[in-house]
Amino acid sequence: MAGKTEKLLSILKLQPVVPVLIVDDAKSAVGLARALVAGGLKAIEITMRTPAALDAVKAVASEVEGANVGAGTILNARDFDAAVKAGSTFIVSPGVTPGVLDAARGSEVPLLPGAATASEAMALREAGYEVLKFFPAEQAGGAAYLKALSSPLTGTFFCPTGGISLKNARDYLSLPNVVCVGGSWVAPKELVSAGDWAGITKLASEAAALKA
Repeated sequence: MAGKTEKLLSILKLQPVVPVLIVDDAKSAVGLARALVAGGLKAIEITMRTPAALDAVKAVASEVEGANVGAGTILNARDFDAAVKAGSTFIVSPGVTPGVLDAARGSEVPLLPGAATASEAMALREAGYEVLKFFPAEQAGGAAYLKALSSPLTGTFFCPTGGISLKNARDYLSLPNVVCVGGSWVAPKELVSAGDWAGITKLASEAAALKA
């Protein structure tokens, strides 16, 4: 488990913001990922919320130099295995199930499991997880909630996702128990639809420059 934790941290620490993407057309995934990498965001999460998602992961994994592509919204073991076969270098889940944890134990690809409460975080700690996704961040209590967890759950680190934007990202990044944040604002649907890769690179550069 320690090796997978280090592997996950090496990816998450590449940048302060991990783009969380919903890809409707796999053909746009390569251009989008290249634009994000050019802006300094090399770790990219493609959520499994559309029929195009797995093909998008495959395309980015094989065609975008410098990208670390992960699969998000993994809800079961079947999706976990499919995402790994597609080329994901990390897996993200909004919560956890026994099936997802079993799939993670049998894989060398690290899992970033979701937790929204202290009890969920404690259960994942017992399972050996030191790095968790805090989701949905804003709705579950925000930066103030995560700050309150930092002392009793020393040694547990989070990537908060959900309701985070350029305006409030620093509130999270300033916390001692936050590794990075996840956000979709770096790839607005209108820019993706228009193929405005320069515009996305600009947003990615702003996100990459965020400091705690």
